[in-house]
Amino acid sequence: MKMIIAQLKEHLKLVIGISIVLILVVFFWLKSTTNRIEDSPILSDKISVPEQNAQPNSKKLIESQKSEINKQIMVDIKGAVKKPAVYKVNSNARVNDVITLAGGLTSQADGKSINLAQKVTDEMIIYVASVGENVTAVPSSSPTDKAINEQGKAVTTTSDKVNINTADIAQLQTLKGIGAKKAQDILDYREQNGPFKTPEELGKVSGFGEKTIEKLRESITVD
Repeated sequence: MKMIIAQLKEHLKLVIGISIVLILVVFFWLKSTTNRIEDSPILSDKISVPEQNAQPNSKKLIESQKSEINKQIMVDIKGAVKKPAVYKVNSNARVNDVITLAGGLTSQADGKSINLAQKVTDEMIIYVASVGENVTAVPSSSPTDKAINEQGKAVTTTSDKVNINTADIAQLQTLKGIGAKKAQDILDYREQNGPFKTPEELGKVSGFGEKTIEKLRESITVD
């Protein structure tokens, strides 16, 4: 009996020893796994990268929008305004802004002939008609009204040209170098001699020389 009890005690010591070893192994394994998870930067990097990339892109977009708003363009305003001239305005300006710079409309101006809300473009011509002139909208022109040929040179399309046989005095004044007097001379010639057969026939009108006709050649038509 004593021998059996002694053997059981030996087995118990062995079981306890093995259990302690297993507990220590499990403890150190769990501790090692926890440390690896805490030290891993993968999760935090994945979260932070989009935020870092988003900030520069947002900043560039804001700077681009500010640059576009602050861009300066040149606009030519003629007709029934107090100070007709070429004005420098922001690229987001409207016709009303240019008229304000020009001192406002004169007492003879026909407010129905213009669109005050129209957005202006670089090199645009704005003509404000007087009461009694046969104009229903703001005649204007700009580089955006031109087509680009295969060689990259700007050429005026036929639809953008002013027909000197049908244009009224306001439309004629949208042509470069044509004021109220020359426009009226063209109308008078038309009434007395009929429609122009060729652009060169403008040379028969007082004040139109070869150089003037050459400058107007790409802007006018008789068809």
